[in-house]
Amino acid sequence: MDQTNILLIDDEEAFVTTLQERLEMRGFSPRVALDGEAGLEMIAQDPPDVVVLDLRMPGMSGIEVLRRIRKGWPGLPVIMLSGHGSDQDFESCVNLGAALYHKKPLDINVLLESIRTVTQGSLPHR
Repeated sequence: MDQTNILLIDDEEAFVTTLQERLEMRGFSPRVALDGEAGLEMIAQDPPDVVVLDLRMPGMSGIEVLRRIRKGWPGLPVIMLSGHGSDQDFESCVNLGAALYHKKPLDINVLLESIRTVTQGSLPHR
């Protein structure tokens, strides 16, 4: 079993549940938060090794969650996901310190490689 502690923050319950199951099938034990507030609470209680964060969520956006993660946990790698992101969203995420940014739908192997990359320190953490 992979010891990488992954937190998935996404309001699309069907998507994030499927992603969680696919990661579990590959030996991970991801946790899920269905909104930004819950995700930040989970980080405060038990910081993960990596956060996979949806850009567009009702209430607190992924950009705001990323901003708060950077403030409280500056070295925590965050991989952004978006089904509707623009070039401006990409730039905002990178400027706020997102390690990587992917568009949905995302091949699970691409996500796995991204998780390995950011948790093994292959990317600079901003």
